[in-house]
Amino acid sequence: MRPVEIACDESGSEGENLLGGETDVFAHAGIRMPGPDAAACVREIRARIGSPAEEYKANHLLRAKHRPVLEWLLAPDGPLAGRGHVHLTDKTFFAVRAAVKLLAEPGTEAMARTLHRTGPAAFGAARWESFLTAFVSVLRLRPRRGVPTSPEDFFALVAELARVPGAAGELVARFRGGAERVAAYRARLATDPGLVPVLDPLVPAVIHTVRHWSASGTPVELVHDEQLALTAERVLQLKATLGPRLAGVRFVDSRDDARVQIADFLAGVARRIASDERNGRGDPVLTTLLRSFVDADSVWDGPERGAR
Repeated sequence: MRPVEIACDESGSEGENLLGGETDVFAHAGIRMPGPDAAACVREIRARIGSPAEEYKANHLLRAKHRPVLEWLLAPDGPLAGRGHVHLTDKTFFAVRAAVKLLAEPGTEAMARTLHRTGPAAFGAARWESFLTAFVSVLRLRPRRGVPTSPEDFFALVAELARVPGAAGELVARFRGGAERVAAYRARLATDPGLVPVLDPLVPAVIHTVRHWSASGTPVELVHDEQLALTAERVLQLKATLGPRLAGVRFVDSRDDARVQIADFLAGVARRIASDERNGRGDPVLTTLLRSFVDADSVWDGPERGAR
């Protein structure tokens, strides 16, 4: 069966830097659209916006004066209807899920949601953030400057929080037996170039993108904007994970492929709309328009989750 080409791009990628970075949401978009249609869509966006900029980005669409163009792009009868898909990752929740999956045995999605929802109140927002930052640091061989944490320091913090009464303290107490798993993970990370870091949301998002577009049984070939994190070893890992669903991955410069430019637009506006929603300043109209594009298995936890 001939594979279908899906053009992809992302927004908010900061690798394993899940906390304290420039963005709190990661978005990965996939577009199924013929090249001529994508080129026509880009031309229409340029005509409607009228900016002399050589290269358009999502920020052009997100300006208040261009709101009608953004609503047209995302509308149920707009150019992306049925042609776009986006997987969202709340970076903080992704870190909590990673902690539960690695440190608690067995770790479940329900445990992660409970800890994500109760942790800030149980431990205090600043203390909770320090704990998650320490977890992210201890799982990185090259931690961010200024926040190095040894495994011993991290598990001392685990023991401290485990003494806090309530559900959050009880869940963190289950992390106390995870020292060997952390050591084993760090050892693999140092020696296996194909290992997908548990803190990097890109590869899981790509997997969801492929699964979405191959759900009918048609294999997918990704046409992806150049992305250093998708190394040859990780592409091989993707193929091993996805099997015949993934026919291949080809990298292009987004400026040379209108389909990838459209994916860039969708990823960028989705990240901003979702981040605003996450932080209590959401726009109900834009959130509703975005909903039809969002993967049901996005890494998201909040009051808006059930409304997608």
